[in-house]
Amino acid sequence: MIRFFINFIALAAVIAVNALANILPINGQTTGEISDQLTVLFTPAGYVFSIWSLIYVLLFIWVVRGAFPSQRNREIYTRTSALFVASSVFNIAWILVWHYEFFIASVFVMLGLLGSLILLYLVIQRNEPSFFDRLPFSVYLGWVSVATITNITYTLTYYEWSGFGLSPVLWTVIGLVVGTVLALWFRYTQRDWVYPLVFIWAYIGIAVKNQDTEPTVVFAAFALAVVIAVGTLFLRKKERTLSGFSTRKLTFK
Repeated sequence: MIRFFINFIALAAVIAVNALANILPINGQTTGEISDQLTVLFTPAGYVFSIWSLIYVLLFIWVVRGAFPSQRNREIYTRTSALFVASSVFNIAWILVWHYEFFIASVFVMLGLLGSLILLYLVIQRNEPSFFDRLPFSVYLGWVSVATITNITYTLTYYEWSGFGLSPVLWTVIGLVVGTVLALWFRYTQRDWVYPLVFIWAYIGIAVKNQDTEPTVVFAAFALAVVIAVGTLFLRKKERTLSGFSTRKLTFK
């Protein structure tokens, strides 16, 4: 039960800090107001960020499941607690550095969050997870993957990076292509169809945000969202078999 309370406190702290960031707000400005200070084409429309509510609900359910006698001793919980706490610390740290406009630091903190979630996800994957074991982190990792690209793009824009002479529109399209490759690669290697759905959600939001100003970005975002959707449906990694039996893991009872 100690592990459950640690995870619960970590999650409660994340939700509290994120709420206070917009209620107070921290440093006199909300998270969205800072984002809106610059025109960053890769940033989705405001409604897209409501996905945080879904993430926190899913994480809450996951944490509570860890208190059940049937779940608490599974390696999915015993070997992920430290990583879950680490991801929570990075989440809180990102809010603080973002609100105080330390944007370069925010990129490194975001990369820390991304890295901790990748490690956590891999631990879960190695322990034959059910759909609900993996679901919260498929969504969380998917969104942080998108957010990392957005964070880097925002920071480069803030410091007036020249982009090697390429236009912001072209760099946005490149970012969308990179995200598409990542989503489809993840779908294929991890057999996870939820992760790429987060990219579709974000890409539609990017198209909506730019619909009145950048038709090229709108077209690319919608087109690549379709590519991800089709890939999610049809791109499946076949399991190796031997004499008709799967070689993933054989157990005899």
